[in-house]
Amino acid sequence: MLKKKISKILIGTNNTGKLREIKDLLPKNLKIYSTSDFNIKSPVENEKTFEKNSLIKARYFSKKTKMICLSDDSGLEIDALAGAPGVYSARWGGKKGDFVKAMNRVFKELNKKIKNWKTKKIKARFICALTIYGPNRKTINSIGKIEGHISPLMKGKNGFGYDPIFIPNGKKITFGEMKPLQKYKIDHRFKAFKKIKKFF
Repeated sequence: MLKKKISKILIGTNNTGKLREIKDLLPKNLKIYSTSDFNIKSPVENEKTFEKNSLIKARYFSKKTKMICLSDDSGLEIDALAGAPGVYSARWGGKKGDFVKAMNRVFKELNKKIKNWKTKKIKARFICALTIYGPNRKTINSIGKIEGHISPLMKGKNGFGYDPIFIPNGKKITFGEMKPLQKYKIDHRFKAFKKIKKFF
């Protein structure tokens, strides 16, 4: 295991929403770099699981920078859509990563599958896989999940991605309506991070 705690790290993402959330989870005394500091484009993510795609990113950005890298692969799984969009969550937003387009696609697919779905509880979950990868070190993985259901309408301007259509179990509002601190205490990224924070 680690001889000493990590003191500087690269966050391996070009997604500004993810970068902001991961930064907020990390200890304040950590020296944090982002991929934009090195002007690196993202690698092709062609695996079928969040864990494997997270590893692709962590390994790629680490090798490009010779730094320890923390990468996240996350997405939304909807039971009624056989787990879609899943690992393709970002791709549903098209080349420009337009999540309004992605959320409208969720609604369209549900309309095709289930009559009056808006009156039902459509089970869904957010999953986050985090990977720490670095020169001469053991790869560390963790997974976090939060269960919930799909909101029939997009609500709230906070967060990013599919947050405006996801209502976590036990709550009446979407992630998009929650204050960031409220969301950070319960979401999938927080749950994944809790398992690896001892390394920082």
